[in-house]
Amino acid sequence: MSDSILLETRYPWNVFNSQCPTRQVLDRIADKWSVLILRRLSDGTLRFAQLRRAVDGISQKVLTNTLRGLERDGLVTRRIYASVPPRVEYSLTDLGRSLGGLVEGICCWAEANIERVEAARTVYDLASAAPEGEIH
Repeated sequence: MSDSILLETRYPWNVFNSQCPTRQVLDRIADKWSVLILRRLSDGTLRFAQLRRAVDGISQKVLTNTLRGLERDGLVTRRIYASVPPRVEYSLTDLGRSLGGLVEGICCWAEANIERVEAARTVYDLASAAPEGEIH
């Protein structure tokens, strides 16, 4: 039995089908901000302000919306403490932790290969800028 048939038997979902709900999950976990938040929370629980400082460049609105989406998808949990002012902490759920190695791998890959990616972009951009009639 081929690997693809085995996977189809084990998992009835098909990410290549436009109607498959797994597409929504891929949208969430492939989002830049989601990846960075998940990566930061893999180190432990953080308060909102700590998370905002830890993910450079994210706005308060985007952080709030991304955390809500991650919470809705069961990847992040929010805990509110009755204090003045109220204290809110975010941490990964078991489901969120199950993504930990994958997210870390993606982040490490990006850091390890950014120079090669930038070099490829330069080559592509130079070739794309060549005058018409030249082979690209």
